[in-house]
Amino acid sequence: MKIILILFVILILLSLFSLTLGQYDLSIKQIIDFLLYKLGFGEVPNSQLIQNIIVEIRFPRIMASILIGASLAISGVAFQSMFRNPLVSPGILGVLSGASFGAALGMIIFKNFILIQASSFIFGVIAVSIALFISMFNKQNQVILLILGGVVSSAFFSSLLSITKYMADPYNQLPAIVYWLMGSLALIDKGTIYIVSIPILLGIFLMIFLSKYLNILSLGDEEARSLGINVKLVRFTIIITATFISAFTVVLAGMIGWVGLVIPHIARLLFGSNNIIIVPITALLGAIYLLIIDNISRMLFTVEIPIGILTSLIGIPFFAYALKNVKKGWA
Repeated sequence: MKIILILFVILILLSLFSLTLGQYDLSIKQIIDFLLYKLGFGEVPNSQLIQNIIVEIRFPRIMASILIGASLAISGVAFQSMFRNPLVSPGILGVLSGASFGAALGMIIFKNFILIQASSFIFGVIAVSIALFISMFNKQNQVILLILGGVVSSAFFSSLLSITKYMADPYNQLPAIVYWLMGSLALIDKGTIYIVSIPILLGIFLMIFLSKYLNILSLGDEEARSLGINVKLVRFTIIITATFISAFTVVLAGMIGWVGLVIPHIARLLFGSNNIIIVPITALLGAIYLLIIDNISRMLFTVEIPIGILTSLIGIPFFAYALKNVKKGWA
């Protein structure tokens, strides 16, 4: 519990520091004065501009970084534990491919950004539903068929995405689709993050509650049943929860890879393999990691780098190191 508290404090401090970063410089004192004013303990800040920068631009973006990082990381650790495979990521059942296709299709059909986000979410859920449907073909090898169903679903929607890009207007629609697939927090707005944050937080807390069952599922289905666990119900609940929060990450920021693959390995290397401890720690580490990456993407150059590019570039060497010590993390 102590390490969870420490990581939470680090996340809060990092969030406050992130509020100061941007094209318009803000000091820590200005941030604290604004927060005290919002809590009813201070005077009205001198500049309306400061309030607009914090409330309309930086705070929603920081919240998005935290929620997306925590969602991808906690989905990754859940799938890895459930399937007992260290190479599993949140996209194993096709949710990311489906959501990406939905977003691309929405960009061609709709002009309203909310409808594009809705299309992304719906197709993410459809992709996982296809994987679940395929897994029902054989009751004896349901886990194997579930993974294979995810491969089929992911390949199917990746193909549809390629067709969609081919049909898109090369001057307007195609660049927008490509930029979306790189992953970016540049389009985050206050209204969207306030609405989406509620189901994401509920999903994260539900996953933390289910962490004790992940320990049992990691022993195998027969052992879990002998302990009185309804394996199908627990597995279905975990899959649906991870699917929902993963789909919402694509809705918010497009494709952001490697977070759900790398962060669980780092958590296991540092803190062991007990999911009751690892699941909340992984969520906090994912939030901290993506917030740091987003700060780098905004501040490294004069133009913003899509965050999905940085998570891949930084995640690959981390993952290579984690693979070297993979037995230690899964012992």
